[in-house]
Amino acid sequence: MTMWVFGYGSLLWNPGFDVAESVRGTLPGWARSFCMRSIHHRGSEAAPGLVLALDAAADAACDGVALRVAPGTEDATLGYLRERELISSAYLERMLQVALTDGRRVTAVTYVIDPDHVQYCGGLPLEEQAQIIAHAHGGRGPNSEYLYNTAQHLTELGVADPDLDWLSRRVAAIRA
Repeated sequence: MTMWVFGYGSLLWNPGFDVAESVRGTLPGWARSFCMRSIHHRGSEAAPGLVLALDAAADAACDGVALRVAPGTEDATLGYLRERELISSAYLERMLQVALTDGRRVTAVTYVIDPDHVQYCGGLPLEEQAQIIAHAHGGRGPNSEYLYNTAQHLTELGVADPDLDWLSRRVAAIRA
């Protein structure tokens, strides 16, 4: 069976698994935002960073990429993704419909935020997000690096995200 994964944050630039096909797509009903405190990868328990998650929003749609997993690697890929994404159970694994830019519709493994989890922090003002991202550092490096890589890859894909663009400029100014 063909397996797809929807990427909207670090999976855009660091999928970590064999990708057979990558196609831009849109996931309706979800908004990309820095609504998850990161206590492992981009922050610590003492000084949490922020990472992107999908927050349910009826009037929203998130543009990203659908990644078709290389045939024969589906089980290993799912195991890898669960180890990576479900490290603290703040994400929930869902099978969601993604509309691809080429007209296809696929069901993709998608990681969304659990709004009842202690790491959920939806609705933080952008300035507060910028201050956190500018200073946080975790096991996978500076929080700012995560922001810059994601914003750069969205730009390369032709995906507009004004909040990430503003955050990139503001975090760079804070760190200067």
